[in-house]
Amino acid sequence: MTAKRRYTCGTVAACALAAAVTMSVGAEQAPAPATQKPAPAPGPAAPILEPLPMPEILKQYQPITADRLKAPPDGDWPMVRRTYDGWGFSPLAQINPGNVRRLQPVWVFSTGAQNGHEAPPVVVNGVMFVSTPGNQVIAINAKTGTLLWRYRRPLPNPVVLLHPTSRGVAVYNDKVYFAAGEAVLVALNAKTGDEVWTAQVADNASGYYMSLAPLVADGKVLIGTSGGELGIRGYVAAFDAETGKQIWRTYTVPEPGQPGSETWPKGDEWKTGGGSVWVTANYDPATNLSFWGTGNGGPWMGDQRPGDNLYIGSTLALDVATGRIKGHMQYNPNESWDWDEVSPPILVDFQRNGRTVKGLINVARNGYLYFLERTDGPINFVDGTPFVRQTAYRSLDPKTGRPDVDPDKKPGTDKTADFCPSWWGGKNWPPVAFNPKTRLLYIPANENLCSTITGRQVEYVPGRTYTGAQTRLYPYPGAKHFGEVQAWNVDTGKRVWTHTFEKSANWGPILTTGGGLVFSGGTNDRMFRAFDAKDGKVLWETPTNSGIIGVPMSFSVDGRQYVAVQSGFGIDSRGMQALLNRAFPGEYPEVPEGGAVWVFALPQ
Repeated sequence: MTAKRRYTCGTVAACALAAAVTMSVGAEQAPAPATQKPAPAPGPAAPILEPLPMPEILKQYQPITADRLKAPPDGDWPMVRRTYDGWGFSPLAQINPGNVRRLQPVWVFSTGAQNGHEAPPVVVNGVMFVSTPGNQVIAINAKTGTLLWRYRRPLPNPVVLLHPTSRGVAVYNDKVYFAAGEAVLVALNAKTGDEVWTAQVADNASGYYMSLAPLVADGKVLIGTSGGELGIRGYVAAFDAETGKQIWRTYTVPEPGQPGSETWPKGDEWKTGGGSVWVTANYDPATNLSFWGTGNGGPWMGDQRPGDNLYIGSTLALDVATGRIKGHMQYNPNESWDWDEVSPPILVDFQRNGRTVKGLINVARNGYLYFLERTDGPINFVDGTPFVRQTAYRSLDPKTGRPDVDPDKKPGTDKTADFCPSWWGGKNWPPVAFNPKTRLLYIPANENLCSTITGRQVEYVPGRTYTGAQTRLYPYPGAKHFGEVQAWNVDTGKRVWTHTFEKSANWGPILTTGGGLVFSGGTNDRMFRAFDAKDGKVLWETPTNSGIIGVPMSFSVDGRQYVAVQSGFGIDSRGMQALLNRAFPGEYPEVPEGGAVWVFALPQ
């Protein structure tokens, strides 16, 4: 059955109203079945919905080749971070520090979903593809904001979905690829939104679900599985881009006899060992290696699974052709703080001691900034330094990067540990960005947030919480702020500037541009901001309908540069806001929710 509809409507406002009418309300609700007719809008001005012939922009849609993904035109944004290296950099420079104050909205599109909008829009051929909570993908005319088609996949009932969000789509050839929350990979026809094929990636009833965007590389669609709080055994799988047939599957926790299994106990702990994959990998076409971050162990308390527990809390270098693990860097041996090191390192070559290092840079949830070396296999440690207050690690080994852990700061069963940063980390999933013109790395950080974790014994039951932890968030004594945007020089390894947010945490992914700007949201005041990339000065800001936890991006159509982002607070940002409001009653109230795509440009 095709789970999508196409509508026509006379204006952008009518399209937005039609979207609100036809969508289920609330990201955590299952959308209505595709055969259910939309309820009529109240009042006489309700839009009339009727079948729509294929718009001309879709008739002219050109297949996206592998070469185009490797070297996209400047005006394209064909994947979650635009390029395989993960920089989050647009070379477009029409919008710059001299004119950004004139930036204004050119269109706004209501998604019909309520909260937790984390995905970047993807734009190719003048068409924007954007995913939202509620298992929805929308195609929009990127210049006008007109709805082209809408795909909705009903969630099963019941469904296991601790993070009801989507972090984006992938495009390749004539298809759009989407990871449905119930752990199903979907290939859509880019022109129509019809399902071409679906592939069951994992068993949702056992605790597996998905929220990340697929990665297309080497003719394959790669996807990872989440559910580390539910005792899953994480893995990455590759599927044929044309047929949906699975080609390989690689687990992040080895079974007995596989390399790394000696770091686990002799029992069955590996079967529920965790190692979720939360965020799309970055990719090196020269070596055909993809770099994935892995999550916490199951349960949280490492003393219930003694050993280093490879490959949780790590970066993995996976051969895209075979799925073989060719290299790894483990940041948190025997991980016990819920510091999922899920964000993949970005591929940046940097200078150290007079030589150029073929680099990987990872801004880790544990509060350290890691400079690494990539090869055609092993990952080598170069150096690392805290970017926020870190109290659990006394230092890193200068040769291996292995942490010297303060045992009093490590949680355990029937033990309480107090540490910084909090379990949400110095940086959570929101991606960093790198600007090759400034040589600066931009980090959405949270400082002065610490926590306690008390461990307990917990029994594994499929599909149920398997953490064995009681947590508390608290501000570091005397803290004057929480959220930050930081800029670091990758060649010196030194911080250049920091912008602080006195009354907000920061959950804002970063975009940087050839025009010398940094764009980010992430704060509870609903603002979207532009910073000067060189010194961090705020040059422009504007409020949106909700808080922004979506990934900003930039594209061009007909020679005009646009900046786009989804607004729609929720998920972990909402949870942190609520805990801060408990600590400071009345100072951190709920942030308005409601999903919308915002697109900005300079006046013509």
